[in-house]
Amino acid sequence: MNDNINMSDSIGSIHPEIVKNVSEKLPDVELLYDVAELFKVFGDSTRVRILCALFESEMCVCDIAEVLDMTQSAISHQLRVLKQARLVKYRRDGKTVYYSLADDHIQTIFDQAFEHIME
Repeated sequence: MNDNINMSDSIGSIHPEIVKNVSEKLPDVELLYDVAELFKVFGDSTRVRILCALFESEMCVCDIAEVLDMTQSAISHQLRVLKQARLVKYRRDGKTVYYSLADDHIQTIFDQAFEHIME
């Protein structure tokens, strides 16, 4: 252990200019909260599987349930979460509701994640 440690250094910053520069560049706390909430949505493997299925094609609940070998009720529940997070959108065709990705950003996020995992 270094006996020359100044106790005042542990209270204040050691590099005030770095602290100032970084503090000025940090995004707003509310924005960071929203990003954290988005990542929570990605934290469920069923939702990730649904999004991956929707990368391939627009689908109705019954088809997604078939692809993932799950109940329609379980898929509907997860689609609600994905809709609230603005990750999927839907359209009606008669009595059938079709789901698709809300925008291209979702594919980009996944492409980046896959690239990172495979490194």
